[in-house]
Amino acid sequence: MDELIAETGLGKATVYRLFAAKDVLVGAYLERLSAQILGLIDGDITRHGDARTALLAILGSIDHDLHRPGFRGCPFNNASIEYDDPSHPARIQARQYRQALRERLTALCSRLDPAAGGVLGEQLAVLIDGAYTSAAHLGPAGPATAGMDLARKLVMSAGAEHT
Repeated sequence: MDELIAETGLGKATVYRLFAAKDVLVGAYLERLSAQILGLIDGDITRHGDARTALLAILGSIDHDLHRPGFRGCPFNNASIEYDDPSHPARIQARQYRQALRERLTALCSRLDPAAGGVLGEQLAVLIDGAYTSAAHLGPAGPATAGMDLARKLVMSAGAEHT
């Protein structure tokens, strides 16, 4: 909290009035980040209309994120590791973000293949989590790239008989 006060120039009373504790601040940060990321995903869905194109755009954005300078992994995963209490605001936000992402992936995949879309959405969610974790520890090449390539192949092969 002292670092936040020093960096922002806000008074201590103002910071503590806005965020009673560090835990609340971390939860608020992740809530805002979630809204930003999900907003970008929703933009891809709206902009591309076609489920396959939207999914590929989402995967492309994730791949881009894995390669950004200073990448240290998924902030939601990092927070979940840092705070072990399931009722911690950071854990709650991480869980809500993952659920919202999974719902979007599953809905798009179900448009591609009504019979198997739910399973495909789950598979993509796991591949994305794996790519973030792998890229954080081993860099964006290697397993992270292979996981993202597999995600794209699954999207391209989904619902071929329905298109």
